[in-house]
Amino acid sequence: MTTDAPSRAGLSPASEAELGELIAERHATRQPLRITGGGSRVETGALSGDTLSTAAISGVVTYEPGEMTLIARAGTPLDEIQAMLAAEGQSLAFEPADMRGVLGGNGTSTIGGVVAANASGPRRMLVGACRDHLLGLRFVDGRGRVLKNGGRVMKNVTGLDLGKLLCGAHGTLGVLTEVALKTLPILPDRCALGFHGVTVDEAAQIFARALATPYEVSGAAFRDGTAWLRVEGLGPQMGYRRDRLLALLQPREAEVLDAEATLSLWRGLRDLDHFAGTATPLWRVLVKPSLAPSTVRALQALGGAVSVDWGGGLIWYCGPGPAQEVRQIARHATLVRRGGLAGPAFAPEAPAVTRLSLGLRRVFDPAGILNPGLMDQ
Repeated sequence: MTTDAPSRAGLSPASEAELGELIAERHATRQPLRITGGGSRVETGALSGDTLSTAAISGVVTYEPGEMTLIARAGTPLDEIQAMLAAEGQSLAFEPADMRGVLGGNGTSTIGGVVAANASGPRRMLVGACRDHLLGLRFVDGRGRVLKNGGRVMKNVTGLDLGKLLCGAHGTLGVLTEVALKTLPILPDRCALGFHGVTVDEAAQIFARALATPYEVSGAAFRDGTAWLRVEGLGPQMGYRRDRLLALLQPREAEVLDAEATLSLWRGLRDLDHFAGTATPLWRVLVKPSLAPSTVRALQALGGAVSVDWGGGLIWYCGPGPAQEVRQIARHATLVRRGGLAGPAFAPEAPAVTRLSLGLRRVFDPAGILNPGLMDQ
């Protein structure tokens, strides 16, 4: 299962068994496949092979609110899962983004696409990434074998955690058919603190001080000259943490948003609403938070706009800067929206990582039929 990518007419197996037979045939003839989910997540460029969609392998297998575990087939729409969890007062705590607005698409994000991309939103810095909430999975490898790893509960095990490999592999190691995820309660109250008229350096200082406290800041983002902090929890203790942060960050004045306004603000930050409605290239840049200010300034010098998330660990750059110059500034830069730019979407790997990646692909997809060349697109 890859990220939810633009789909062409192609193959749509209705079951895991049918998918295994199809891939086994393609393995024997070395015919490539272009794996898609619901057609909503990234622009991967031109890939060879027939399109294979997992959208028909859909449905919730089991959901146990008391145990906070969910098992769903890969093609299950993310909206359907989120609505079901919300009805029980729970959610996917890593809050995956809805990329349809910023990519101008109308596809349906699937849970398989979320896991394949390791899609993780603003709360990642507090609760971890998608892969940290993945309990287990089932997938079909490049030989057509159905493989299973993990289970329904968190426990210490020995051996290879295939979930960590498949989560974020974008379908190059296997096609996901089923995922088991940990769910968490929705925190009942929230607020946002906005520090207006600050530079990126000042925002970095605010983030560093706030995130060094025990007050469990669940969001730290910078956009349009404002540094935002989010605090979530039960009313009284959330209010205490809010007040302690305000006292810590004096004499800076802060705007305090209520729960509804905070929810709206962070949904927009998560889904990159500020970069929607344009075809300008959009880059996702991972850096050390301490390097965020200098990286932002260098990207701004290329022209365009920048926003920051994860307390400085994630930078979004929307601008015309040539790919070579962007990657000279930021090694870990992924081209999410091409906007006419050619070349690789994913950042080049270090030689040692490349050798390891190729070795894994030879094990799981020896014929090289699953999204061949994706990491070079």
